[in-house]
Amino acid sequence: MKFIKSLYFWILIAFISGCAFGILNPKIAVLMEPLGTSFVKLIKIFIGPIVFLTVATGIAQTGSLKKLGKIGIKAFIYFEIVSTIALLIGWAAASIIKPGSMIHANLNLLDKKPVQHFLESADKLSFVDFLQKLIPSSIIEPFAKGDMLQILLIAILFGVSLLALSENHAKNLIETMERLTQSLFQIIRIIMYAAPFGVFGAMSFTIAKFGSHLLVPLLGLIGTFYLTGLIFVFGILGVIAKISGFSIFSFLKYIASELFLVLGTSSSESALPLLLKKLEKLGCQRETIGVVVPMGYSFNLDGTNIYITLATLFIAQALGIQLTLTQELALFATAMLSSKGAAGVTGAGFITLAATLAVVPTIPAVGIVLILGIDRFMSEARSLINYIGNGVASLAISRWEKEVSVHHLNQAMEANSIDEGIDKDFVPVKLI
Repeated sequence: MKFIKSLYFWILIAFISGCAFGILNPKIAVLMEPLGTSFVKLIKIFIGPIVFLTVATGIAQTGSLKKLGKIGIKAFIYFEIVSTIALLIGWAAASIIKPGSMIHANLNLLDKKPVQHFLESADKLSFVDFLQKLIPSSIIEPFAKGDMLQILLIAILFGVSLLALSENHAKNLIETMERLTQSLFQIIRIIMYAAPFGVFGAMSFTIAKFGSHLLVPLLGLIGTFYLTGLIFVFGILGVIAKISGFSIFSFLKYIASELFLVLGTSSSESALPLLLKKLEKLGCQRETIGVVVPMGYSFNLDGTNIYITLATLFIAQALGIQLTLTQELALFATAMLSSKGAAGVTGAGFITLAATLAVVPTIPAVGIVLILGIDRFMSEARSLINYIGNGVASLAISRWEKEVSVHHLNQAMEANSIDEGIDKDFVPVKLI
Protein backbone atom coordinates (compact mmCIF):
# COMPACT_ATOMS: atom_id res chain seq x y z
CA MET A 1 0.00 0.00 0.00
CA LYS A 2 2.81 2.43 0.86
CA PHE A 3 4.54 1.68 -2.43
CA ILE A 4 1.33 2.40 -4.41
CA LYS A 5 1.04 5.78 -2.71
CA SER A 6 4.66 6.68 -3.45
CA LEU A 7 5.74 9.21 -6.04
CA TYR A 8 8.14 6.59 -7.42
CA PHE A 9 5.22 4.29 -8.30
CA TRP A 10 3.15 6.93 -10.07
CA ILE A 11 6.09 8.27 -12.07
CA LEU A 12 6.88 4.70 -13.15
CA ILE A 13 3.23 4.15 -14.16
CA ALA A 14 3.22 7.46 -16.06
CA PHE A 15 6.45 6.52 -17.85
CA ILE A 16 5.11 3.13 -19.00
CA SER A 17 1.69 4.57 -19.91
CA GLY A 18 3.29 7.38 -21.92
CA CYS A 19 5.38 4.91 -23.93
CA ALA A 20 2.35 2.72 -24.61
CA PHE A 21 0.15 5.66 -25.61
CA GLY A 22 2.84 6.96 -27.97
CA ILE A 23 2.93 3.60 -29.74
CA LEU A 24 -0.84 2.91 -29.81
CA ASN A 25 -2.12 6.39 -30.73
CA PRO A 26 0.72 8.57 -32.04
CA LYS A 27 -1.57 11.20 -33.60
CA ILE A 28 -3.07 12.16 -30.25
CA ALA A 29 0.05 11.33 -28.22
CA VAL A 30 2.13 13.90 -30.10
CA LEU A 31 -0.25 16.57 -28.75
CA MET A 32 0.74 15.70 -25.17
CA GLU A 33 4.03 17.63 -25.42
CA PRO A 34 2.71 20.68 -23.45
CA LEU A 35 2.21 18.48 -20.38
CA GLY A 36 5.92 17.68 -20.26
CA THR A 37 7.30 21.08 -21.28
CA SER A 38 4.95 22.97 -18.92
CA PHE A 39 5.99 20.82 -15.96
CA VAL A 40 9.72 21.38 -16.67
CA LYS A 41 9.16 25.13 -17.15
CA LEU A 42 7.27 25.30 -13.87
CA ILE A 43 10.14 23.62 -12.01
CA LYS A 44 12.75 25.83 -13.72
CA ILE A 45 11.02 28.99 -12.49
CA PHE A 46 12.19 28.17 -8.96
CA ILE A 47 15.57 26.57 -9.68
CA GLY A 48 17.38 29.92 -9.95
CA PRO A 49 16.12 31.32 -6.60
CA ILE A 50 16.69 27.96 -4.85
CA VAL A 51 20.28 27.72 -6.13
CA PHE A 52 20.96 31.35 -5.21
CA LEU A 53 19.62 31.00 -1.67
CA THR A 54 21.27 27.59 -1.10
CA VAL A 55 24.69 28.76 -2.31
CA ALA A 56 24.60 32.15 -0.56
CA THR A 57 23.47 30.78 2.83
CA GLY A 58 25.84 27.83 2.47
CA ILE A 59 28.80 30.16 1.95
CA ALA A 60 27.74 32.35 4.86
CA GLN A 61 27.53 29.28 7.11
CA THR A 62 31.07 28.14 6.24
CA GLY A 63 32.27 30.94 8.48
CA SER A 64 35.40 31.61 6.41
CA LEU A 65 36.62 32.13 2.87
CA LYS A 66 39.32 29.53 3.51
CA LYS A 67 36.82 26.69 3.84
CA LEU A 68 34.85 27.95 0.84
CA GLY A 69 38.01 28.06 -1.27
CA LYS A 70 38.98 24.57 -0.15
CA ILE A 71 35.61 23.10 -1.19
CA GLY A 72 35.64 24.99 -4.50
CA ILE A 73 39.15 23.86 -5.42
CA LYS A 74 38.42 20.22 -4.53
CA ALA A 75 35.23 20.30 -6.59
CA PHE A 76 36.96 21.89 -9.60
CA ILE A 77 39.81 19.34 -9.58
CA TYR A 78 37.32 16.49 -9.24
CA PHE A 79 35.22 17.81 -12.13
CA GLU A 80 38.23 18.21 -14.43
CA ILE A 81 39.48 14.67 -13.79
CA VAL A 82 36.10 12.93 -14.11
CA SER A 83 35.03 15.00 -17.14
CA THR A 84 38.26 14.09 -18.94
CA ILE A 85 37.68 10.40 -18.16
CA ALA A 86 34.15 10.73 -19.62
CA LEU A 87 35.56 12.21 -22.85
CA LEU A 88 38.12 9.38 -23.05
CA ILE A 89 35.48 6.69 -22.53
CA GLY A 90 33.29 8.11 -25.30
CA TRP A 91 36.32 8.27 -27.58
CA ALA A 92 37.35 4.69 -26.75
CA ALA A 93 33.82 3.33 -27.28
CA ALA A 94 33.55 4.93 -30.72
CA SER A 95 37.03 3.71 -31.72
CA ILE A 96 36.42 0.11 -30.60
CA ILE A 97 32.75 -0.46 -31.56
CA LYS A 98 32.71 1.86 -34.62
CA PRO A 99 28.90 2.40 -34.60
CA GLY A 100 28.98 4.65 -37.69
CA SER A 101 30.85 2.29 -39.98
CA MET A 102 27.62 0.70 -41.34
CA ILE A 103 25.78 3.95 -42.19
CA HIS A 104 27.58 4.96 -45.45
CA ALA A 105 26.05 8.45 -45.59
CA ASN A 106 26.51 10.72 -48.63
CA LEU A 107 27.78 14.16 -47.60
CA ASN A 108 26.33 15.79 -50.73
CA LEU A 109 22.81 14.71 -49.78
CA LEU A 110 22.86 16.22 -46.27
CA ASP A 111 20.55 19.22 -45.75
CA LYS A 112 22.10 21.97 -43.62
CA LYS A 113 18.84 23.82 -42.86
CA PRO A 114 17.58 21.66 -39.93
CA VAL A 115 20.80 22.25 -37.97
CA GLN A 116 21.53 25.83 -39.06
CA HIS A 117 20.61 27.20 -35.63
CA PHE A 118 23.06 24.89 -33.85
CA LEU A 119 25.86 25.72 -36.28
CA GLU A 120 25.32 29.45 -35.78
CA SER A 121 25.27 29.03 -31.99
CA ALA A 122 28.48 26.98 -32.17
CA ASP A 123 30.26 29.73 -34.12
CA LYS A 124 29.72 32.04 -31.14
CA LEU A 125 30.98 29.46 -28.64
CA SER A 126 34.50 30.48 -27.61
CA PHE A 127 36.37 31.00 -24.38
CA VAL A 128 36.07 34.79 -24.78
CA ASP A 129 32.31 34.50 -25.29
CA PHE A 130 32.17 32.23 -22.26
CA LEU A 131 33.86 34.90 -20.08
CA GLN A 132 31.56 37.60 -21.44
CA LYS A 133 28.56 35.39 -20.79
CA LEU A 134 29.66 34.86 -17.20
CA ILE A 135 28.91 38.50 -16.33
CA PRO A 136 25.18 39.32 -16.61
CA SER A 137 23.96 42.70 -17.86
CA SER A 138 21.63 43.03 -14.86
CA ILE A 139 20.95 41.25 -11.59
CA ILE A 140 17.56 40.07 -12.85
CA GLU A 141 18.77 38.63 -16.18
CA PRO A 142 20.28 35.36 -14.82
CA PHE A 143 17.05 34.47 -13.01
CA ALA A 144 14.91 35.34 -16.03
CA LYS A 145 17.10 33.24 -18.36
CA GLY A 146 17.85 30.48 -15.85
CA ASP A 147 21.59 30.85 -16.46
CA MET A 148 23.21 28.64 -13.79
CA LEU A 149 26.70 30.10 -14.14
CA GLN A 150 25.56 33.70 -13.70
CA ILE A 151 23.31 32.76 -10.76
CA LEU A 152 26.26 30.96 -9.18
CA LEU A 153 28.48 34.04 -9.59
CA ILE A 154 25.91 36.36 -7.97
CA ALA A 155 25.28 33.86 -5.16
CA ILE A 156 29.01 33.53 -4.41
CA LEU A 157 29.46 37.32 -4.28
CA PHE A 158 26.40 37.68 -2.04
CA GLY A 159 27.49 34.84 0.24
CA VAL A 160 30.98 36.30 0.60
CA SER A 161 29.47 39.69 1.44
CA LEU A 162 27.48 38.03 4.24
CA LEU A 163 30.76 36.81 5.72
CA ALA A 164 31.95 40.43 5.85
CA LEU A 165 28.87 41.67 7.76
CA SER A 166 28.69 41.80 11.54
CA GLU A 167 27.45 38.59 13.14
CA ASN A 168 24.09 40.04 14.24
CA HIS A 169 23.26 41.56 10.85
CA ALA A 170 24.33 38.44 8.97
CA LYS A 171 22.45 36.12 11.33
CA ASN A 172 19.12 37.90 10.81
CA LEU A 173 19.55 37.98 7.05
CA ILE A 174 20.58 34.31 6.85
CA GLU A 175 17.57 33.26 8.94
CA THR A 176 15.27 35.18 6.57
CA MET A 177 16.91 33.56 3.54
CA GLU A 178 16.52 30.10 5.09
CA ARG A 179 12.81 30.73 5.61
CA LEU A 180 12.54 31.77 1.96
CA THR A 181 14.36 28.58 0.95
CA GLN A 182 11.93 26.48 2.97
CA SER A 183 8.99 28.25 1.30
CA LEU A 184 10.41 27.56 -2.17
CA PHE A 185 10.92 23.89 -1.35
CA GLN A 186 7.30 23.71 -0.21
CA ILE A 187 6.29 25.13 -3.61
CA ILE A 188 8.38 22.42 -5.29
CA ARG A 189 6.63 19.87 -3.09
CA ILE A 190 3.25 21.04 -4.42
CA ILE A 191 4.47 21.05 -8.04
CA MET A 192 5.77 17.49 -7.67
CA TYR A 193 2.18 16.25 -7.43
CA ALA A 194 2.03 17.01 -11.17
CA ALA A 195 5.23 15.05 -11.96
CA PRO A 196 3.41 11.94 -13.29
CA PHE A 197 1.45 14.12 -15.75
CA GLY A 198 4.69 15.76 -16.92
CA VAL A 199 6.39 12.41 -17.43
CA PHE A 200 3.34 10.98 -19.23
CA GLY A 201 3.15 13.93 -21.61
CA ALA A 202 6.88 13.97 -22.35
CA MET A 203 7.12 10.24 -23.05
CA SER A 204 3.92 10.17 -25.14
CA PHE A 205 5.30 12.95 -27.35
CA THR A 206 8.79 11.45 -27.61
CA ILE A 207 7.64 7.98 -28.67
CA ALA A 208 4.98 9.35 -31.04
CA LYS A 209 7.26 11.85 -32.78
CA PHE A 210 10.60 10.03 -32.69
CA GLY A 211 9.48 6.42 -33.02
CA SER A 212 11.13 3.25 -34.23
CA HIS A 213 11.50 4.46 -37.83
CA LEU A 214 14.31 6.74 -36.63
CA LEU A 215 15.67 4.36 -34.01
CA VAL A 216 16.38 1.34 -36.21
CA PRO A 217 18.92 2.85 -38.67
CA LEU A 218 20.88 4.52 -35.86
CA LEU A 219 20.46 1.81 -33.25
CA GLY A 220 24.23 1.23 -33.25
CA LEU A 221 24.91 4.74 -31.97
CA ILE A 222 22.10 4.66 -29.40
CA GLY A 223 23.16 1.24 -28.13
CA THR A 224 26.82 2.24 -27.95
CA PHE A 225 25.98 5.43 -26.05
CA TYR A 226 23.78 3.65 -23.50
CA LEU A 227 26.35 0.87 -23.06
CA THR A 228 29.13 3.42 -22.57
CA GLY A 229 26.96 5.30 -20.09
CA LEU A 230 26.40 2.13 -18.07
CA ILE A 231 30.14 1.40 -18.05
CA PHE A 232 30.83 4.94 -16.85
CA VAL A 233 28.16 4.89 -14.12
CA PHE A 234 28.92 1.43 -12.72
CA GLY A 235 32.62 1.49 -13.52
CA ILE A 236 34.03 4.98 -12.94
CA LEU A 237 31.33 6.40 -10.66
CA GLY A 238 31.02 3.01 -8.95
CA VAL A 239 34.72 3.08 -8.04
CA ILE A 240 34.43 6.67 -6.77
CA ALA A 241 31.42 5.65 -4.67
CA LYS A 242 33.28 2.62 -3.29
CA ILE A 243 36.27 4.76 -2.31
CA SER A 244 33.87 7.20 -0.63
CA GLY A 245 32.28 4.42 1.42
CA PHE A 246 28.95 3.76 -0.28
CA SER A 247 27.56 1.56 -3.05
CA ILE A 248 26.54 3.04 -6.40
CA PHE A 249 23.63 0.55 -6.45
CA SER A 250 22.36 1.82 -3.09
CA PHE A 251 22.62 5.41 -4.28
CA LEU A 252 20.71 4.68 -7.50
CA LYS A 253 18.02 2.94 -5.48
CA TYR A 254 17.89 5.97 -3.17
CA ILE A 255 17.28 8.40 -6.06
CA ALA A 256 15.17 6.01 -8.19
CA SER A 257 12.08 8.25 -8.39
CA GLU A 258 14.23 11.23 -9.41
CA LEU A 259 15.89 9.15 -12.13
CA PHE A 260 12.52 8.30 -13.66
CA LEU A 261 11.60 11.99 -13.49
CA VAL A 262 14.82 12.93 -15.31
CA LEU A 263 14.33 10.14 -17.86
CA GLY A 264 10.71 11.09 -18.50
CA THR A 265 11.27 14.84 -18.86
CA SER A 266 14.73 14.52 -20.50
CA SER A 267 15.95 17.24 -18.13
CA SER A 268 18.27 16.83 -15.15
CA GLU A 269 17.24 20.30 -13.94
CA SER A 270 13.69 19.10 -13.31
CA ALA A 271 15.01 17.04 -10.38
CA LEU A 272 17.70 19.45 -9.12
CA PRO A 273 15.73 20.66 -6.05
CA LEU A 274 15.03 17.03 -5.12
CA LEU A 275 18.75 16.22 -5.36
CA LEU A 276 19.59 19.03 -2.93
CA LYS A 277 16.93 17.77 -0.56
CA LYS A 278 18.05 14.14 -0.67
CA LEU A 279 21.73 14.97 -0.25
CA GLU A 280 20.96 16.95 2.89
CA LYS A 281 18.93 14.00 4.19
CA LEU A 282 22.06 11.88 3.85
CA GLY A 283 23.99 14.32 6.03
CA CYS A 284 25.77 16.53 3.49
CA GLN A 285 26.20 20.07 4.75
CA ARG A 286 24.48 22.86 2.85
CA GLU A 287 27.69 24.85 2.47
CA THR A 288 29.21 21.94 0.55
CA ILE A 289 26.37 20.87 -1.72
CA GLY A 290 25.40 24.51 -2.20
CA VAL A 291 28.70 25.00 -4.02
CA VAL A 292 29.28 21.54 -5.53
CA VAL A 293 25.87 20.88 -7.11
CA PRO A 294 25.48 24.20 -9.00
CA MET A 295 29.12 24.01 -10.12
CA GLY A 296 28.51 20.44 -11.25
CA TYR A 297 25.53 21.47 -13.37
CA SER A 298 27.90 23.75 -15.27
CA PHE A 299 31.23 21.90 -15.27
CA ASN A 300 30.51 18.25 -14.44
CA LEU A 301 28.39 17.17 -17.41
CA ASP A 302 29.72 13.62 -17.72
CA GLY A 303 26.94 12.39 -20.00
CA THR A 304 27.44 15.34 -22.35
CA ASN A 305 31.19 14.70 -22.47
CA ILE A 306 30.72 11.03 -23.39
CA TYR A 307 28.28 12.10 -26.09
CA ILE A 308 30.63 14.69 -27.65
CA THR A 309 33.52 12.37 -28.50
CA LEU A 310 31.30 9.38 -29.31
CA ALA A 311 29.01 11.35 -31.65
CA THR A 312 31.92 13.16 -33.34
CA LEU A 313 33.69 9.91 -34.25
CA PHE A 314 30.34 8.36 -35.25
CA ILE A 315 29.78 11.14 -37.79
CA ALA A 316 33.30 10.70 -39.18
CA GLN A 317 32.72 6.94 -39.54
CA ALA A 318 29.28 7.43 -41.13
CA LEU A 319 30.77 9.79 -43.74
CA GLY A 320 33.68 7.43 -44.40
CA ILE A 321 36.28 9.89 -43.09
CA GLN A 322 39.49 8.26 -41.83
CA LEU A 323 41.13 10.23 -39.03
CA THR A 324 44.81 10.02 -38.19
CA LEU A 325 45.93 9.69 -34.59
CA THR A 326 47.06 13.34 -34.67
CA GLN A 327 43.62 14.45 -35.89
CA GLU A 328 41.88 12.39 -33.20
CA LEU A 329 44.10 13.93 -30.51
CA ALA A 330 43.31 17.40 -31.87
CA LEU A 331 39.61 16.52 -31.81
CA PHE A 332 39.88 15.34 -28.19
CA ALA A 333 41.67 18.54 -27.14
CA THR A 334 39.00 20.63 -28.88
CA ALA A 335 36.21 18.69 -27.15
CA MET A 336 37.83 19.36 -23.75
CA LEU A 337 37.80 23.12 -24.39
CA SER A 338 34.39 23.37 -26.08
CA SER A 339 32.72 21.33 -23.34
CA LYS A 340 33.79 23.99 -20.82
CA GLY A 341 32.71 26.82 -23.11
CA ALA A 342 29.20 25.38 -23.37
CA ALA A 343 28.63 25.39 -19.61
CA GLY A 344 25.16 26.74 -18.91
CA VAL A 345 24.16 26.92 -22.60
CA THR A 346 20.66 25.67 -23.42
CA GLY A 347 20.97 22.50 -25.51
CA ALA A 348 24.64 22.34 -24.51
CA GLY A 349 25.20 18.80 -25.78
CA PHE A 350 24.23 19.42 -29.39
CA ILE A 351 25.78 22.91 -29.53
CA THR A 352 29.06 21.64 -28.07
CA LEU A 353 29.12 18.87 -30.66
CA ALA A 354 28.62 21.46 -33.42
CA ALA A 355 31.40 23.63 -31.94
CA THR A 356 33.80 20.68 -31.82
CA LEU A 357 33.14 19.83 -35.47
CA ALA A 358 33.47 23.49 -36.50
CA VAL A 359 37.04 23.57 -35.16
CA VAL A 360 38.00 20.25 -36.77
CA PRO A 361 37.63 20.93 -40.54
CA THR A 362 38.31 17.29 -41.42
CA ILE A 363 34.74 16.42 -40.32
CA PRO A 364 32.02 18.62 -41.91
CA ALA A 365 29.89 20.26 -39.20
CA VAL A 366 26.76 19.61 -41.28
CA GLY A 367 27.26 15.95 -40.33
CA ILE A 368 25.30 16.55 -37.10
CA VAL A 369 22.14 16.33 -39.22
CA LEU A 370 22.73 12.55 -39.18
CA ILE A 371 21.87 12.32 -35.49
CA LEU A 372 19.38 15.19 -35.18
CA GLY A 373 16.39 12.81 -35.28
CA ILE A 374 17.60 10.65 -32.39
CA ASP A 375 19.07 13.42 -30.23
CA ARG A 376 16.03 13.29 -27.97
CA PHE A 377 16.83 9.68 -27.02
CA MET A 378 20.48 10.62 -26.50
CA SER A 379 19.43 13.61 -24.42
CA GLU A 380 17.61 11.39 -21.93
CA ALA A 381 20.75 9.33 -21.32
CA ARG A 382 22.92 12.46 -21.10
CA SER A 383 20.59 13.93 -18.47
CA LEU A 384 20.60 10.72 -16.42
CA ILE A 385 24.40 10.43 -16.41
CA ASN A 386 24.81 14.14 -15.61
CA TYR A 387 22.38 13.84 -12.70
CA ILE A 388 23.97 10.71 -11.23
CA GLY A 389 27.46 12.17 -11.72
CA ASN A 390 26.63 15.32 -9.76
CA GLY A 391 25.05 13.31 -6.96
CA VAL A 392 28.10 11.07 -6.62
CA ALA A 393 30.44 14.11 -6.79
CA SER A 394 28.57 15.82 -3.95
CA LEU A 395 28.67 12.73 -1.74
CA ALA A 396 32.34 12.07 -2.51
CA ILE A 397 33.40 15.61 -1.64
CA SER A 398 31.21 15.59 1.50
CA ARG A 399 32.88 12.36 2.58
CA TRP A 400 36.35 13.77 1.88
CA GLU A 401 35.40 16.78 4.00
CA LYS A 402 34.43 14.30 6.77
CA GLU A 403 30.93 15.78 7.04
CA VAL A 404 29.20 12.41 7.27
CA SER A 405 30.36 8.99 8.44
CA VAL A 406 30.14 5.85 6.28
CA HIS A 407 27.77 4.27 8.81
CA HIS A 408 25.40 7.24 8.86
CA LEU A 409 25.49 7.60 5.06
CA ASN A 410 24.61 3.98 4.35
CA GLN A 411 22.05 3.84 7.13
CA ALA A 412 20.29 6.95 5.82
CA MET A 413 20.44 5.66 2.24
CA GLU A 414 18.91 2.32 3.20
CA ALA A 415 16.19 3.88 5.38
CA ASN A 416 15.06 6.18 2.58
CA SER A 417 15.73 3.95 -0.43
CA ILE A 418 12.11 4.13 -1.59
CA ASP A 419 10.45 7.55 -1.78
CA GLU A 420 7.31 7.35 0.36
CA GLY A 421 5.35 9.81 -1.73
CA ILE A 422 5.91 13.53 -1.20
CA ASP A 423 7.30 13.96 2.29
CA LYS A 424 5.93 16.28 4.90
CA ASP A 425 9.58 16.97 5.64
CA PHE A 426 10.23 18.17 2.11
CA VAL A 427 12.15 21.22 3.28
CA PRO A 428 15.90 20.59 3.63
CA VAL A 429 17.13 19.99 7.14
CA LYS A 430 20.80 20.45 7.95
CA LEU A 431 22.22 17.23 9.35
CA ILE A 432 25.65 17.53 10.95
